[in-house]
Amino acid sequence: MAKIDENRPFIPVRIAILTMSDTRSLDEDKSGNTLAQMIGEAGHSVADRAIVKDDVNAIRSHVKGWIEDPQIDVVITTGGTGFTGRDVTPEAIKPLFEKEIDGFSVIFHMLSYQKIETSTIQSRACGGVAHGTYIFCLPGSPGACKDAWHGILKWQLDNRHRPCNFVEIMPRLEEHRRGG
Repeated sequence: MAKIDENRPFIPVRIAILTMSDTRSLDEDKSGNTLAQMIGEAGHSVADRAIVKDDVNAIRSHVKGWIEDPQIDVVITTGGTGFTGRDVTPEAIKPLFEKEIDGFSVIFHMLSYQKIETSTIQSRACGGVAHGTYIFCLPGSPGACKDAWHGILKWQLDNRHRPCNFVEIMPRLEEHRRGG
């Protein structure tokens, strides 16, 4: 059974938040603000935060810069995971993945189904690893961000979570580059 091992010291991670929007500013970014609040409450730090337009090159460029930054452990994006013509987040980010975290999408949809039932099918939420950085692409609603955080990320980004978590394997994500 999953649990928090209180005997282990907590290790905070540095998380960047990217919101896809053609119209919002940081002040008006409800999903980004929600993520920032939950990240802080969990004891992690918001390493950077930005808003970019729904444009493949702009999104990819921004995320690529963050995955190359050793001061950022995790990137969480919000918005652009639907089906409309402007929804291009997965197209922008998936080519950066070295490994896709297939289970993230599966678990996200299971959680989402409990709240919005079959409407969850309209999300292309996804997760992966690139250059030792975890990347999670969430829908643009605060509710979806809360579901992903409270149901998955809060636990997997806590090194005390048992039986396993993303944080404890972070040092090994780049071992193929080190020849180890």
